[in-house]
Amino acid sequence: MEPEKFYYDNKIVRNFGIATIVWGIIGMTVGLIAAIQLFHPAANMGNQYTTFGRIRPLHTNAVIFAFVGNAIFMGVYYSLQRLLKARMFSTALSQIHFWGWQLIIVSAVITLPLGLTTSHEYAELEWPIDIAITLIWVVFGVNMFGTIFKRRERHLYVAIWFYIATFVTIAVLHIVNSFELPVSPFKSYMVYAGVQDALVQWWYGHNAVAFFLTTPYLGMMYYFLPKMANRPIYSYKLSILHFWALIFIYIWAGPHHLLYTTLPGWAQSLGVAFSIMLIAPSWGGMINGLLTLRGAWDKVREDVVLKFMVVGLTAYGMATFEGPMLSLKQVNSIAHFSDWIVAHVHVGALGWNGFLTFAILYWLMPRMYKTELYSKKLASFHFWIGTLGILFYAIPMYWAGFTQGLMLKEFTPEGILKYPNFLQTTLLIIPMHIMRSVGGAMYLLGVIVMAYNLFKTMRQGKLVANEPAQAMALEPVHTIEREKAWHRRLERKPIQLMVAALVVILIGTVIELMPTLTISSNVPTIASVKPYTPLELQGRDIYIREGCSNCHSQTVRPFRSETERYGEYSKAGEFVYDHPFLWGSKRTGPDLAREGQKYGNAWHYNHMMDPRVMSQGSIMPNYDWLISQKLDTASTPAKIRAMQTLGVPYPAGYDKIANRELDKQAKDIADNLAKDKIKVQSNKEIIAVIAYLQRLGVDIKATKTTNK
Repeated sequence: MEPEKFYYDNKIVRNFGIATIVWGIIGMTVGLIAAIQLFHPAANMGNQYTTFGRIRPLHTNAVIFAFVGNAIFMGVYYSLQRLLKARMFSTALSQIHFWGWQLIIVSAVITLPLGLTTSHEYAELEWPIDIAITLIWVVFGVNMFGTIFKRRERHLYVAIWFYIATFVTIAVLHIVNSFELPVSPFKSYMVYAGVQDALVQWWYGHNAVAFFLTTPYLGMMYYFLPKMANRPIYSYKLSILHFWALIFIYIWAGPHHLLYTTLPGWAQSLGVAFSIMLIAPSWGGMINGLLTLRGAWDKVREDVVLKFMVVGLTAYGMATFEGPMLSLKQVNSIAHFSDWIVAHVHVGALGWNGFLTFAILYWLMPRMYKTELYSKKLASFHFWIGTLGILFYAIPMYWAGFTQGLMLKEFTPEGILKYPNFLQTTLLIIPMHIMRSVGGAMYLLGVIVMAYNLFKTMRQGKLVANEPAQAMALEPVHTIEREKAWHRRLERKPIQLMVAALVVILIGTVIELMPTLTISSNVPTIASVKPYTPLELQGRDIYIREGCSNCHSQTVRPFRSETERYGEYSKAGEFVYDHPFLWGSKRTGPDLAREGQKYGNAWHYNHMMDPRVMSQGSIMPNYDWLISQKLDTASTPAKIRAMQTLGVPYPAGYDKIANRELDKQAKDIADNLAKDKIKVQSNKEIIAVIAYLQRLGVDIKATKTTNK
């Protein structure tokens, strides 16, 4: 039998590679600007579209879905064709996938600075874009499975297991977390509220890290590392154990983001237990990668590509050890809401995702262009400046996290808070934030140098867009000797493998989510907690638009240090009308759960105009545009109707009189401000924001606090 001749599609790989580089520079530049604003808020240049609250989600989306996302597709499209000995199923689908993904990213670049956001972390994009993501993900899946079905290699290599698990799990995560009720083309409310919404969000958020930032990269590690080192993977059996244990355990770990909140204790405990268990499969993967290089350390010293891989794998090991440690309640009580988490996340993002991406780019581009890398010295410079950048970034953030976390819990011998003013801790860690931005700039410089190096490499070579290859066609199944090992049999059956992976990830999903989502008694209501007034609801939406939850939490944990500083600890029933929840994940400023009625309307007005007038040294930007921008009351009836659909108990027909009540409450606030010689029209956005802030926590009787 003669081998069949065919051509690998390198053009689609090249396209995703270039997109990876371009979006990487853009996303990291936005991140650097955001970092600078945390010690120099004027870095937004007085522009409402570039405040930290608006560009922080732009940074995370650009880095996760633009930089890492394009890198995933680059690696998958290259390795999948060669592992299956087949060209991609459809060149047209490949192109639709590429351009569709870039348009989704561009839509994020446009909408997030405009304040069009759901506020769900790592899922901020509004409902039309969510639909587009779903469609493009289906295109990717059809193309991938179509290629698998026409393969010339019977067994599916371990990398493909990870690609399949990534596809099916991201589909489940995205669909469940995107249950939104549209209000308008650019506004929606999450179907779930409060505790339920928080559980779904962090089930999604943690597993977006697991199945977007981890499993596809592990698949690429299993393909590219042996190729780079010219050695077989260390252990086939370990790869089987690594794969199944990882995807089964990971899906349970989300609740460790919600420790000490109003999430039911059993769910928190499950999250902690499975987080600790994650160490085993995670380190199994790291060890499998590093031991693949056994006996090749001389080559590692010489080859900068392998240096990137080794540091990347080491960062993966560090991050996957630290993550379970952070899920321990004693550690979490200090680390959560602090810069410690920022350091932890960026060790994984910069080290694991970043360095593996760089290694693959340096290895791929010269091969597809049939040339040598333009400059090995520049690549070596990139490695060292990138490594130093990670250290200059992470170490100050660890230091800042330890410092602030411990300061906020410290009491004097007399039993009173030693640092009652949150701002005291903020000012002390500013030098660490300056150092962090230096590290980020170093890392970004390395990426820019890489871009120059790779584009010069491409210019000196010529892309082999259709790379010739040949392989024997698959033998008919009945002529192949039956495998005795169950997993070897499974490796021949992609649909069964996908179904098995789906069942494995659904076990933890169903057990953790369903009781809280379906049993109403798990989230008891509180009689004194009432729905937001129309003006407060509009103010809440502006609060979400401005990204305030990126810096302020709205949940008081049951620690004496927090109840002394903020007030009564939070109850599950407080949040039953919150679509979405706004507990936050980082305290750059103080918690606002009990902010209502602590200060007069004039204080909030002046604080939004210029925070440094009311809080000397504050790093919060000015929000003076709220005073000039008119509140959009035309949307009020639709928002009320949407809330009624979601179960918020507004009276029948309330949407028809909502704006009248809104106008009355707005006029009362404007009149109150006038008594303090502040003249502002009642139809301005600042009035709605003040109404919302004054409502926070007042439904629950609060104790005396020493906030600010």
